[in-house]
Amino acid sequence: MAKKKKINSFLKNINEAILIKQKLFNLDKTINKTISILSSKLIAGGKILLCGNGGSAADAQHLAAEFLIRLRKEFNRKPIPALSLATDVSSITACGNDYNFDLIFSRPLEALGAKRDILIAISTSGKSKNIINALKVSKKKKIFSIGFLGGDGGLAKKYCDISLIVPSKNVARIQEAHIFIGHYIFEQVENNLIKKK
Repeated sequence: MAKKKKINSFLKNINEAILIKQKLFNLDKTINKTISILSSKLIAGGKILLCGNGGSAADAQHLAAEFLIRLRKEFNRKPIPALSLATDVSSITACGNDYNFDLIFSRPLEALGAKRDILIAISTSGKSKNIINALKVSKKKKIFSIGFLGGDGGLAKKYCDISLIVPSKNVARIQEAHIFIGHYIFEQVENNLIKKK
């Protein structure tokens, strides 16, 4: 009986993951627009800055690495400028200690961000103050912002130029969908940049 319960739980989770991915069909046009904007900004000499908390910080770091190094082994291309704002422990802890944890992304963005850059803000709730503050700075500096969000997008969607919202309250499923969306977008951007050579 216990074995059957475990299998049912596993199948339930797989089914839930599939249903969430199917809901992403609605993002098709927005994702295509995102690919186009990212490609044109990078071709114009911009860079990608990413931020997120917890698992989303890991996702920001993961996606930055895909651009800096490469996404697919068959494409040996030049590195694409991308930086996660969630990896510098000294700056993060200094900002948290000297100012406020709510400023850990907005402060480095003020220093490093330029008009032709893109900010990718990752938040499963869209409610994190440090993400919202980074998005406010991106507006002020005229940095194009893309939100990888969950639930209903929270307050963050108000400050994003493009919001890619995974309509779920399950954090794990949202994060899985964010990585899927990120990989797809980056693959298409990579294709566009290779074509421009």
